[in-house]
Amino acid sequence: MSEDRVTLELDKYECGVIFHSLKDKRNQMLKEERPTDAVDDVLLKVIAKLEVPPEKPRRGHRRHEER
Repeated sequence: MSEDRVTLELDKYECGVIFHSLKDKRNQMLKEERPTDAVDDVLLKVIAKLEVPPEKPRRGHRRHEER
């Protein structure tokens, strides 16, 4: 396999489309009892890009507390 890399700039929607396509392909390969190693590797890379950093705690008063 070649060591050349290709970089794609994708927005969240496009990344989601790729994620669901890879997931469907992986499920189909599992039904056919074919190895999924290559799809798994790419799927993990997409998942890493989709992960959203945790929200920072908000400062200020909490409205649900009783006073």
